[in-house]
Amino acid sequence: MDQTEERHAEIYSPNNISQTEDIDIKCTSYKYFVCSKPFSSKSDLSRQLPVLSNETFFKCSVCNKSFSQKSNVNTHLLVHSNEKHFKCSVCNKSFSSKGNLNKHLLVHSNEKHFKCSVCNKSFSWKFTLNKHLLVHSNEEHFKCSVCNKSFSRKSNLNTHLLVHSNEKHFKCSVCNKSFSSKGNLNKHLLVHSNEKHFKCSVCNKSFSWKFTLNRHLLVHSNGKHFKCSVCNKSFSWKASLNTHLLIHSNEKHFKCSVCNKSFSKKANLNRHLLVHSNEKHFKCSICNKSFSQKSSLKTHLLVHSNEKHFKCSVCNKSFSSKGNLNKHLLVHSNEKHFKCSVCNKSFSWKSNLNKHLLVHSNEKHFKCSVCNKSFSWKSNLNKHLLVHSNEKHFKCSICNKSFSQKSSLKTHLLVHSNEKHFKCSICNESFSRKSNLNTHLLVHSNEKHFKCSICNKSFSQKSHLQRHLLVHSNEKYFKCSVCTKSFSQKSHLQRHLLVHSNEKYFKC
Repeated sequence: MDQTEERHAEIYSPNNISQTEDIDIKCTSYKYFVCSKPFSSKSDLSRQLPVLSNETFFKCSVCNKSFSQKSNVNTHLLVHSNEKHFKCSVCNKSFSSKGNLNKHLLVHSNEKHFKCSVCNKSFSWKFTLNKHLLVHSNEEHFKCSVCNKSFSRKSNLNTHLLVHSNEKHFKCSVCNKSFSSKGNLNKHLLVHSNEKHFKCSVCNKSFSWKFTLNRHLLVHSNGKHFKCSVCNKSFSWKASLNTHLLIHSNEKHFKCSVCNKSFSKKANLNRHLLVHSNEKHFKCSICNKSFSQKSSLKTHLLVHSNEKHFKCSVCNKSFSSKGNLNKHLLVHSNEKHFKCSVCNKSFSWKSNLNKHLLVHSNEKHFKCSVCNKSFSWKSNLNKHLLVHSNEKHFKCSICNKSFSQKSSLKTHLLVHSNEKHFKCSICNESFSRKSNLNTHLLVHSNEKHFKCSICNKSFSQKSHLQRHLLVHSNEKYFKCSVCTKSFSQKSHLQRHLLVHSNEKYFKC
């Protein structure tokens, strides 16, 4: 440092600047003070200097976060406090500072003066526009030292670093779940609340947060500016594209401590951990079924509802969510990017491939407490448990037959229908379900990958092998209530019950 720079540093030192009189109030372009920003007073410049020099004099006594100004640490301390003196007159939400209240009031206002020059999206605040512009930019200066993920803002990096940390100072008073930031706790608290002030003008669905409403509105819009370079799928949000790209990547940094399964996102790991847990805080008010996540309960409630706003343009079938419609559309498509490395079978979704791979595996962690039968997936165990239960809430309106699952009722209804959209290309036989067509196609094929370990007989499907294995077993769990005769399969019991019945469905 030369003499001029030394003099500049001495004059503009936070200790000396308030005592210096005849100086130019401007941060000049020396090595250590590089912004050349003018100030109207010496005190303003004094406040700015620690920010530029990264000096942090004031530390939070609760979480040890450091700040360059005392006013900032005072504002930050309100995060750890419950004092909120500023209340919103629209929704009664309270805030610890007037500035935060003013920002919040824009949520209830349509004034957006700052427009993005790339996609014409408008914002209420210039800093929000600046954040948004980074979506259209590839500049990412802040890299995570753990997983090398890059971010355009240091605040985003700091938030991300909490993923790799177990520090969670903010606990939910309802279910004791802990969070690394107060913002995440506040979002979570809405799970236990029914307050939804933001309504969709298209389908009247309500949301607790405006950003969730904005994301939902994209369901009714075709604005998808972010395209996957691998499979050309388009997305409305860059975050959604980034999440999707993980499908084409093998990077999985988050491992389950129970079964060693790995995940590309911590959120997916947390969701998976609920499989190994019996905590289910969300109960259906109609059938008392419980769920570990509120989103799962919401999806389940659609089973009891007839609201289906999303219609297939090919076969006119309707769905309660766009996600289910998108899955269904793959039935009419031949795009299958995910291939099984064992039998070369292809799938439209990676999740379906993962389920299929369990066919070639003997890992079955979920055991039935009634008959000790094991399953690879908890959902399959839950379905199986209905076999031992007499609860059947779904009744056929034509023949009054009842079912324990809505999907079983839907399959049954096809018996009363002549709609068969899926035709075999070999013998022209038609089927009402694609799965039935796929099963039928095995008749024309000699591929039999499933062999009986006792008599070496081979089968084209694992279910057929499992049914055959009962021939070699004396286990008969299905007992006739009339004559106490037992059967190894429920279908055999049902056939037998006709002996005690006068019902004759088949006429000569």
